Amino acid sequence: MSTATLPTPPAPTTSEGIRLLTAADLAALPTRLPSGDVKYELHDGRLIVIPPPGDVHARQQARWITALMAHGESRGHGQVRGEVGVILRRNPDRVVGPDTAFVAVKSLPVRLSPEGYLETIPELVVEVRRKNDTGPEVKAKVREYLAAGVERVWVADPDARTVTAHGPSQPAQVFAAADTLTADPVIPGFAVLFRP
Repeated sequence: MSTATLPTPPAPTTSEGIRLLTAADLAALPTRLPSGDVKYELHDGRLIVIPPPGDVHARQQARWITALMAHGESRGHGQVRGEVGVILRRNPDRVVGPDTAFVAVKSLPVRLSPEGYLETIPELVVEVRRKNDTGPEVKAKVREYLAAGVERVWVADPDARTVTAHGPSQPAQVFAAADTLTADPVIPGFAVLFRP
């Protein structure tokens, strides 16, 4: 039987009949509107609109990319990604955009979806907290990262001037100014004096 005669499968829907989006739908959305740039994530097929980062957020993101490049990628421990779409799960699709991601050598080369999103789960992600992020939202996202296989999640909070490090089956650890942040075993020997 020719595949050309098969009907297109219906789009997944919720029990309320709401159409769920896929990673392919997400990739087709515009990134620029008349009112400005726009970013999105998919939360189990539901579209989440993310405002573009402000200056403080962007500077923090750049600092994390620089530190991971210098102490991780340049030393041969893996590869750094700036803000990138990562597919945490499928059917319904969960696509997130961590501010910074580190993929260890053991996970290279990365697998990409047809849309160009990472299907490889990074070993470490950094989320820079935005001013509108609530505590429960941040905790839920950390749980999702860890459940998907991320080994370390760092949540940088520019307002509190802290970084909270999360890992599977270990309590969160808060780092403040002058504390040394480590990334073992993801990046052996990574030790950076935290400067908020």
